Amino acid sequence: MGFTLSVAQNEYLPQGATEVHAIVTVVADEDTEVTSADKLTEIIIIDVSTSMEGERLDQARIAGATAIDQITDGARFAVIAGNHQATVVVPMSRADAATKTSAKDIVGRLHATGGTVIGAWLRKADELFAAAHDGINHALLLTDGKDEGEARQALLRAIGGCEGHFACDCRGVGTDWIIEELSTISSALLGTVDIIPSPAGMPAEFARIIDRAMSKNVGDVWLHLWTPKGSRLGYVKQVYPIEGDLTGMGVAVTELISEYPTGAWSPGESRDYHLCLQVPPSRVGEERLAGRVSIASSGTVSQTTLVRAIWTGDDSLTARICPEVAHYTGQADLAEAIAGGLDALKSGDASTATVKLGRAVALATEVNNSQTLKLLQKVVEVVDYRTGTVQLRPEIAKADQMALETRRTVTVRVSGDRGEVP
Repeated sequence: MGFTLSVAQNEYLPQGATEVHAIVTVVADEDTEVTSADKLTEIIIIDVSTSMEGERLDQARIAGATAIDQITDGARFAVIAGNHQATVVVPMSRADAATKTSAKDIVGRLHATGGTVIGAWLRKADELFAAAHDGINHALLLTDGKDEGEARQALLRAIGGCEGHFACDCRGVGTDWIIEELSTISSALLGTVDIIPSPAGMPAEFARIIDRAMSKNVGDVWLHLWTPKGSRLGYVKQVYPIEGDLTGMGVAVTELISEYPTGAWSPGESRDYHLCLQVPPSRVGEERLAGRVSIASSGTVSQTTLVRAIWTGDDSLTARICPEVAHYTGQADLAEAIAGGLDALKSGDASTATVKLGRAVALATEVNNSQTLKLLQKVVEVVDYRTGTVQLRPEIAKADQMALETRRTVTVRVSGDRGEVP
């Protein structure tokens, strides 16, 4: 699979400035060979602790069967039933009509018992992926509760042991699970996290996740960054379609080159990354290459795009705002405002919550993030979108708060119709 890169930035800096910002857009080739199914491995992890008894487990059985049906014939798959331990109820198998039928029968007979030790589920999945050898590895993890059967450090060690081995999409059903726990897993394992408010929503969500996982074409993909001597990386973040900080995941290739994992890609997929590079201060008239960015996939490096710095005394040039940089900076501020508002709401500080969530409404309006606005409207009544004048709703469902918190990092791209009011 090949990749095309482009960069958006204002390369002009005032004298003495040392920080360069750029948005790098990466697009995977649409016209590429379909990945052989035997390179795909899927593990479905279903919480079967006591709290899942009843409708949740009933729907989880249906969702598990739905997910199994979505697995491409020839791909490898397994199912783990998770409670205080991790039980491999469907061993690693090649997907075909017979193995799928058998797996769905087993999943249909799952029963609820015991507690919740998510670290054990992750370690077991890692063992199964290791035995399946190289390929594009993906796990779907479902739980309805918090990780109360192990120490926090034990979970973190389990997550750390899985990094780089497989991607993991996490879903919490209901409102008794802990967002921070699943977010930590999904961030480290380059996946997503979201709420399934009602058990009835599980089958459709499982089908969507597995369909996307089966579309992945290449898994060993890294953002390849060269910086000259004297320069250094401030940060690198994925900013579309979802925010994620990759800075701490870098691997040094040489003294000047580092690579950052991006996870698996599908044909035609497009993502944006925000680079902040620190460069030595220079005088007016000087120009410097701040960095070179490419994509490294299975040992092959794609075309390179350049990030530049030019120092000038022309205020009309340095005052220009790169629309893409401003857009994604605004969405980072939006996510921060939501987090602050929800934290205040949880602590009972209604005044602070109103101010911060009002700012979030104004920011979401400015960047035209209609999906986030819809989520905010379930928590606040909007008086004026552009000024962010809002009132907290007298009754706020916990599921609505959790949906806003889990989806606050979902972003939109720059559009020509900025600031549209619903």
